[in-house]
Amino acid sequence: MSLPSLDEPTLRAMVSPAAAVAAIREAFRADGEGRTVVPAVINLPIPGTRGEFHVKTAWVAGVPFIAVKVASGFYDNPALGLPTGSGMMALFDATTGMPAGLLFDNGFLTDIRTGAAGAVAAECLARRDVDTIGVIGSGVQARHQLACLREVRSFRRIAAWSIDRPGLERYCEEMHAAYGLEAAACASAEDACRAADILVTTTPSHEPMIRAEWMKPGLHITAVGSDTPGKQELDAACLAKADIVVVDRLSQCAKFGELSSAIAAGVMREEDVRGQLGDLVAGRKAGRTRDDEITICDLTGVGFQDTAIAALDAWYRYGDSNPGPVAENHVS
Repeated sequence: MSLPSLDEPTLRAMVSPAAAVAAIREAFRADGEGRTVVPAVINLPIPGTRGEFHVKTAWVAGVPFIAVKVASGFYDNPALGLPTGSGMMALFDATTGMPAGLLFDNGFLTDIRTGAAGAVAAECLARRDVDTIGVIGSGVQARHQLACLREVRSFRRIAAWSIDRPGLERYCEEMHAAYGLEAAACASAEDACRAADILVTTTPSHEPMIRAEWMKPGLHITAVGSDTPGKQELDAACLAKADIVVVDRLSQCAKFGELSSAIAAGVMREEDVRGQLGDLVAGRKAGRTRDDEITICDLTGVGFQDTAIAALDAWYRYGDSNPGPVAENHVS
């Protein structure tokens, strides 16, 4: 059997941040309306390495394909001149189950759909009048989060910190050149957090990097790094202090997201979570209602995001939903 395939350069040309945000917003809306079927994630750590594989998939009503995604993260790869993340997706016809195509994206689709999920989280939970975006990390995801966040919020400044100082300085220079933003390379994670109106954490850390006492009223945090067991970017007290905690998938976050660390510490229960992000996008639960609320969204990555981004063109041709803005449920 010969299957059609797309390579990474072709996919990069096809999938813009704006298109990714629209598709991922609709995927979360479908989930909030009960129009998805999502199996458990396969997480495969590789013993003796700082490496891991994730396998994710899902069915989304209105999307004619199902994607099965295999993504890898090998965090010592830069020393070998290789990227930390890679992967590919296989597309199947959702009606017949027949193979429909292969996407050799090298992890690009995972990266941009994660950035888009961060944007959807901010659309629901961040104040509208933001000035400074705090970024923890200086890698690929730090770039995608900022590119997608620009689709839902206007801001003029970033305050970034990373353990990789040369990488941090390159990141700040790049963000200034690309978007005309004032970009400050902070001396500490604390400085970045205290400066931020929206804070995005994008690292594979296994130790908490953000402390509750650094969180100011009105702050929104999107945490994307804790996507396998053992990872943690936020101290458990951060979730306890927040007025609103939202997750992308409760069953996942309770096992290996930031929520899992808070549950293990005894400071949160599953029932303390406001809801899943899809509930907010669909308007079934409220997001931010006051400007002084502290909000956190715990993102572990859900299979319906992969099906949505992999079938992006098909979404617009066959989808039964208009990819419009999120339900309005927060104050300006």
